Amino acid sequence: MRLRRTVLVNNAGVTGLEDGPVPHDPEHAELEAWRAVHRVNLDGVFLGCRYAIRAMKARGSGSIINISSRSGLVGIPLAAAYASSKAAVRNHTKTVALYCAQQGWSIRCNSIHPAAILTPMWEPMLGSGPERATRMQALVADTPLRRFGAAEEVAALAVMLASDEATYITGSELNIDRGLLAGSAATPG
Repeated sequence: MRLRRTVLVNNAGVTGLEDGPVPHDPEHAELEAWRAVHRVNLDGVFLGCRYAIRAMKARGSGSIINISSRSGLVGIPLAAAYASSKAAVRNHTKTVALYCAQQGWSIRCNSIHPAAILTPMWEPMLGSGPERATRMQALVADTPLRRFGAAEEVAALAVMLASDEATYITGSELNIDRGLLAGSAATPG
């Protein structure tokens, strides 16, 4: 019997700052703003995984890929809800992977942790006009590759995780962060 590959990529995400600057720090964030970010970033992943497991179970196998963030691995003082939600996605991924393995199902679940991928999410922070290039350079200056990533680079990693070449990978987190978590690009002077 030939099984068709079934793949889900949970890729929705919001920072809570899309409509302009509002407090998202741990002291001043409003509960409803906190919940709104979690509804998209975490509840969406939960529901996606829940229904994907049911569909994949019926087909005999599958690959769930959750897009978390580098912010799910480190704290972000002015984006507490975003960081919290992405950390929860990281842990839920591992929980789903273990649950599916425990059930004896060939359903894999992994997370990707991008940092500074040039998508519309960055537009409120980058702005437009002559200062945009300066802001972009400042945001990547302390990272080894000193550039923003492209959505296609994240997509390539997702394709690899969905492929037959990754059938032994589950519960893993893959960082795509221009070397940021490897350490500082600064050199002793």
